[in-house]
Amino acid sequence: AVSAISHGRVLYADWLKGFGLVAIVDHGQGFMSVYGHNQALLKQAGDKVASGDTIALVGQSGGQSNPNLYFEIRHKGKALNPTAWLKL
Repeated sequence: AVSAISHGRVLYADWLKGFGLVAIVDHGQGFMSVYGHNQALLKQAGDKVASGDTIALVGQSGGQSNPNLYFEIRHKGKALNPTAWLKL
């Protein structure tokens, strides 16, 4: 299962060249999280999500040879180190 890193609203949930099935969640104040290479998307654009909600299933879409998750945090379009967002 792929879980939302924080609450927000799904901005995009569809195929994106090079990333396969992608979900993008808007967390407000310019922050977004990106989840790519999924096997299935469980939320649609416009859906609200809470922290920990399952939004997708890990897969190997987008040309991957093994199942994996592409994960990214962006602030106002700039990629950030996601460590502060992870609950380790």
